[in-house]
Amino acid sequence: MDSSRKVNSLYPIQEPLFPRKRSRENLDRFIPDRESMDIGYANAVLTERRTGKENPVESSASSVAYQKLLAETLNMNRRILTFKSKPPAPIEPIPRALLSPPSHKAKSRPRRHISQTAEKILDAPDLSDDFYLNLLDWGSNNILAIALESTVYLWDASNSSTSELVTVSDDDGPVTSISWAADGRHIAIGLNNSCVELWDSISVKLLRKLKVHHERVGSLAWNKEILTTGSRDGNIINNDVRVRSHIVQTFLGHQEEVCGLKWSASGQQLASGGNDNLVFIWDRSVASPNAHWLHRLQDHTSAVKALSWCPFQANLLASGGGEGDDTIKFWNAHTGSCVNSVNTGSQVCALLWNSHERELLSSHGFTENQLILWKYPSMVRLAELSGHTSRVLYMTQGPDGFTVASAGDETLRFWNVFGIPEVAKSAPKQSRMPFSPKYYCIR
Repeated sequence: MDSSRKVNSLYPIQEPLFPRKRSRENLDRFIPDRESMDIGYANAVLTERRTGKENPVESSASSVAYQKLLAETLNMNRRILTFKSKPPAPIEPIPRALLSPPSHKAKSRPRRHISQTAEKILDAPDLSDDFYLNLLDWGSNNILAIALESTVYLWDASNSSTSELVTVSDDDGPVTSISWAADGRHIAIGLNNSCVELWDSISVKLLRKLKVHHERVGSLAWNKEILTTGSRDGNIINNDVRVRSHIVQTFLGHQEEVCGLKWSASGQQLASGGNDNLVFIWDRSVASPNAHWLHRLQDHTSAVKALSWCPFQANLLASGGGEGDDTIKFWNAHTGSCVNSVNTGSQVCALLWNSHERELLSSHGFTENQLILWKYPSMVRLAELSGHTSRVLYMTQGPDGFTVASAGDETLRFWNVFGIPEVAKSAPKQSRMPFSPKYYCIR
């Protein structure tokens, strides 16, 4: 072999762009490109190795020296049938970047700030510390009504003005419940003498007085033209305020005072809670004057005042038990089954759902006297709002769906717990303004 022979350069062999055959059909040997190989060199090496015997004869010293020189000259320390350079990367017919659009990370919504201090505080002297009463309600007219002993005051949230609606006599009072109608004009007032008064808040006139029970009326709930009343006598009565014979239906089931009433958003189901530790769900479609309950729920071990229908799941009802029970329970109103129960550690006085998020707000009495914001359905505590020094017995939500008012310890506190209203007038935080029974204005 001529040692001066130049080694031909090797060109990479590209793999054809055809699908491979199955292993049984792929029987052809690999045939390399002859132009890119040293055929003479390969033949010499293979021939020499194959002509040796099982026990080869040792080569002479001169032969060994010659083989060494030949190897150095022809660069025999090479592997056979290998590329001299790496093959180029295969060319992709379509770039991968074009096969899938670039992924953009979803913008995470910033976590809202929940202030743990009240935005505003109003004095509410002579506010009754009675678990079974309902003395606070915020109407669709953005006017908040609160009963202090025998007087009902109206606080206009738009201009922070206070006025007196009515002061009942000592024989009729004190006031035991209040509730705005959906129109934001008419308001019902339950009294200790077992009567209910219906007032026009604009003209400040008594429209009607209903004698419906035998004992005090501690709970009220509107369903369009129907005013539902609950009493210490254990009865629940539907009153059509448009007609002379106003009693149209009676719900009999509670054996003790009815302290909680809430109609569902559809107006078809009524939830009631009582001092007998029971929760009832009633169906309005039952035409009987003395309707039977749809579900009788008896898992609570204390009085049930706190009731709230879920705004994003129509058949879900939340209820809260009093001292000794301390639980919030969630009910399937269709089946009557308890789907969850959470021990809060203190007396549950009121419940409000957040209409903007899947959250629930609870107010508490013994022993924490606080408000707790819960994430639903995990029931993780998102915030604990402190400030009240005694039981937070009353709680209501403003028409904006953001602001919550709570009452206890003779104060009325406002919280932006559900978020900050889009249009809100700036007001000094922790401002303290009294309800003034004498001058009917905020000083």
